[in-house]
Amino acid sequence: MQLSASPYEERLTAPRSWWLMCLLIGCSMALILVPFGTLPLLGGLVGGTAVSAVVASSYGSVRIRVVGDSLIAGEAKIPLSALGDTEILDQEEARAWRTYKANPHAFMLLRAYIPTAVRIEVTDPADPTPYLYLSTREPQRLAAALEAAAAKG
Repeated sequence: MQLSASPYEERLTAPRSWWLMCLLIGCSMALILVPFGTLPLLGGLVGGTAVSAVVASSYGSVRIRVVGDSLIAGEAKIPLSALGDTEILDQEEARAWRTYKANPHAFMLLRAYIPTAVRIEVTDPADPTPYLYLSTREPQRLAAALEAAAAKG
């Protein structure tokens, strides 16, 4: 028996520059601990790098998936039947929707280091959320997967 693959899955990983910053944080911790000797210096280097890498990794571990009849964005699981039109947002439009056009009641899975996004209307009258804003590196592919999954169900 073979499990069906998800039509869309994306992990919003942190950019490469963040990993360099993790190393620089470790070096900063090592420099702070220089007066205490070699062992604390090495501990600061390893500990500072490790802690900052864990933080960067956890922030970049969020996923967006279309599975069966649901959209899973981070910890939110939304049935496709509750979703309406999908709007693909280019860099300028995405910036506008996460700043002055933003609705405080919207669900926003926002990663500032990802310039493009999709905006999906919520059509469920019982849900006070007007739309979902999802940062994504592949907005066309996500919109196509949502459309295909909605057509199946």
